[in-house]
Amino acid sequence: MRRIYLDHTATTPLDPRVLEAMEPFFFGVFGNASSIHLFGREAKQALERARGTIAGLIGAEPGEIFFTSGGTESDNLAIAGVAAASQGNRCRIVTSGAEHHAVLDTCEHLAQQGVPVAILPVLETGGVDPDVVRGAVGPDVKLVSLMHANNEVGTVSPVAAYAELARAAGAIVHTDAVQSAGRIPVDVRALGVDLLTLSAHKMYGPKGIGALFIRRGTAIEPVFHGGGQERGRRPGTENVALAAGFAEAFSIAAEEMARESKRLKGLRDGLEVRLRESFPGLLVNGDPEARLPHILNVSFDSARCPMEGEMLVVNMDLRGIAVTSGSACTSGSMQPSHVLLAMGRDPQTARATIRFSFGKSNTDEDVAQVVDVLRQVLDQMSSPQAPFV
Repeated sequence: MRRIYLDHTATTPLDPRVLEAMEPFFFGVFGNASSIHLFGREAKQALERARGTIAGLIGAEPGEIFFTSGGTESDNLAIAGVAAASQGNRCRIVTSGAEHHAVLDTCEHLAQQGVPVAILPVLETGGVDPDVVRGAVGPDVKLVSLMHANNEVGTVSPVAAYAELARAAGAIVHTDAVQSAGRIPVDVRALGVDLLTLSAHKMYGPKGIGALFIRRGTAIEPVFHGGGQERGRRPGTENVALAAGFAEAFSIAAEEMARESKRLKGLRDGLEVRLRESFPGLLVNGDPEARLPHILNVSFDSARCPMEGEMLVVNMDLRGIAVTSGSACTSGSMQPSHVLLAMGRDPQTARATIRFSFGKSNTDEDVAQVVDVLRQVLDQMSSPQAPFV
């Protein structure tokens, strides 16, 4: 069976060039970057080279990049760290109902501890209306956290507009750029944000490493304790090999971005056209223009697909095609996508949904096969006599 991977939003395979960049730090240059002897100094130099590379790719200074274990930790550090540093009456956090759970769950936890949190509504396209942000950023708001690009529907939000409004009101601004970095240009100065989350494994880098941009002068407390690494913001021995891989992956992504984004957009648009032709009543979720080039999120006519999206995903997988019904972090949940519900989709429509996300391995041939297989699956699922799997 020919297998097709269309879940690059969940994770990407490691680029062989990234593995090659990492290998020296597993064996030869293995020192602890905090040690002052030669072995440690070599590791420290490699770590700082990686930091500088990543900083340069997002328009930051090297000293504003802090390595973490990934996007989830970076989101937690950004939100909980700012909350811990809050003083006086300016303590409210503003976010939206379509954020990644790393943001929403952190905000919920803080709310349980007494921190005031405002959850903004989102538009049908998945973004937040800047006028809603304007109305939400009062003198009590400490932090506004709104993602750059949605991980489920691909909508790219006007973060620069949000940041201008929030910072004018004296608030700190955080954006999760896990999905957008390496896919579209990301520049912290142009966006105007104070905090920005990155993750390596979304851009053909290693799992287990991410970064948080912290604008110089931003008040933030660590959420972990036990060491002075990362200038006291994130303790623990730095993983130099993963940092080197992260930097290499991001560099490759930036170099290939224009060409690859154009190719992926062609595949995505081709699939969308074929699906619209094949499935009457198809609903495409997300902004039709302001969206990432590799994500296509669609809902099928709920009368034709009257069941959980997870079953749709399982049937596709049994036929060799890997897709998902929502965020990888909520896979296995029988609840409909919180993003689609926030966008105004009804629960049944939200359940009858698939997210396709393209990557380097995908071709036009994949698009044709996906449509054929999907037609077979939906025909089988809509037949009361046929087994679902």
